[in-house]
Amino acid sequence: MNKFRKLPTALRGVYILEPTVFEDHRGFFMESYNKRDFEEIGLYYNFVQDNHSLSVYPNTLRGIHFQLNPKAQTKLVRCLKGAIYDVVVDLRKGSPTFLKWIGVILSEHNRRYILVPKGFGHAILTLVPNTEVFYKVDEYYYPEYDRSIRWDDPDIGIEWPAKNLILSDKDRNAPYLKDIINELNFEYKEETI
Repeated sequence: MNKFRKLPTALRGVYILEPTVFEDHRGFFMESYNKRDFEEIGLYYNFVQDNHSLSVYPNTLRGIHFQLNPKAQTKLVRCLKGAIYDVVVDLRKGSPTFLKWIGVILSEHNRRYILVPKGFGHAILTLVPNTEVFYKVDEYYYPEYDRSIRWDDPDIGIEWPAKNLILSDKDRNAPYLKDIINELNFEYKEETI
């Protein structure tokens, strides 16, 4: 029996993953990652780096972030403590869902993950204090390929479930999509899973 259930989303290639959790009076146990189980459900990634963030305040927004090719990253995101509204934006030129977005809640209680493949922008919004997010990536961080798009870009139109957001200077001053659209070097491929 596979220990992960793979649920499709409205963005082809983006999946919500639900782990099998064993609970009793002592608490719970789960495998947080198993390469063999991931491959059995068609997810073949070589994760090379783990990232862990703490956001002390609710309404802290991080994103919309991505790395350009050839250093694009697939991310496997999980909320360890607290809760986040996780947003994924399709940046693949030629995709039937180009510039469409989805938002899902990941929390310490639902223990869900989201798989964000290369070619998608990613952002998180914390919903409660002291939220911790953990994610794996299949490419190292390269500042020269790192890009951001403004969180409130009207061409994307994300509906954030909070006001008075807390942003870094980098995210507050991120460019609008129209100013960097020619830099996007992601192409949609029909066989992408």
